[in-house]
Amino acid sequence: MSLIAASMKRSLGPVMIDVVGKVLNEDDIRRIGHPLTGGVILFARNYENREQLTALTQAIHDVRPGVLIAVDHEGGRVQRFKSDGFTKLPAMRRLGELWDRDVLASIKAATEIGFVLAAELRACGVDLSFTPVLDLDYGESGVIGDRAFHRDPRVVSVLAKSLNHGLALAGMANCGKHFPGHGFVKADSHIDIPIDERKLDEILAEDAAPYDWLGLGLSAVMPAHVIYPKVDKNPAGFSKKWLSILRRDMGFQGVIFSDDLSMEGASVAGGVIDGAKAALSAGCDMVLICNSPVKADELLAGLKVKSGGTEAESSARIASLVPQAHAMHWDDLQKDMRYLAAKRTAQSLAAA
Repeated sequence: MSLIAASMKRSLGPVMIDVVGKVLNEDDIRRIGHPLTGGVILFARNYENREQLTALTQAIHDVRPGVLIAVDHEGGRVQRFKSDGFTKLPAMRRLGELWDRDVLASIKAATEIGFVLAAELRACGVDLSFTPVLDLDYGESGVIGDRAFHRDPRVVSVLAKSLNHGLALAGMANCGKHFPGHGFVKADSHIDIPIDERKLDEILAEDAAPYDWLGLGLSAVMPAHVIYPKVDKNPAGFSKKWLSILRRDMGFQGVIFSDDLSMEGASVAGGVIDGAKAALSAGCDMVLICNSPVKADELLAGLKVKSGGTEAESSARIASLVPQAHAMHWDDLQKDMRYLAAKRTAQSLAAA
């Protein structure tokens, strides 16, 4: 199916919102049904158990068939669903440490962890996890820390490609983050405005290299709320220059998500509507607004988006992230030998 044909069949707006609790309320339903809504992101507060999560994702899809349901579910300290059968996934640094001992074992483990991650989420109706983290582990960033695979961009690229393979085996796309790199700066863009003073050539040779090397293997990318003043005055997610490098120089054709517009790192763009306009104008396909129903309502009411042209292409890109293959039922998954073997690998690394 062509991009335009896909967009005509299932048009998705450029805004990803969240929901308040474990079941949908009237305001959630109104927001999900809004024409500008194209995605819903879930958090730990939306989870009680697998039955409840599956009912919630079904309710979301009942309101808006084809809407993209996503979650930050990387492993380690960023894993939203941890009980009632969900496998405790290791932080990605464990894979990098395994690489330093046994390269082939780490590649195999990365694929297995990706498969477990995606298969469990898909069995509960979740379409996409915002993973893998492609930031380099400089040992400086508290917010990135052990979420990163390794310091070496070549190792990061190989392990991310293997993780993505595992996701794909379960029918899930991927999202590399945080372009061009958040690992070098200490500040946390959730509560601060990080500034990376390095020059463009240094960033491209190190932090941004995995995005180039992974090529067609990346389904989506999320830019960093980091300012690189020697390149552009705007954070990467609001920078036409940075997103042009991603699209034009690296040839990336997938979805570009803004990071959460409610984060402090996005405040330099102004209010939520100005931030969304700046991100979309710079080249993002979809903007996220999380943990603020008031701001979500403001954005849905005030953002004006033209139809056709690049907007139709963005809608089609977003729709392409929605899984096409049927997910394996949870009970069947527990009998699947591939899954059970991969689960043991994930548990072993998580316990290390």
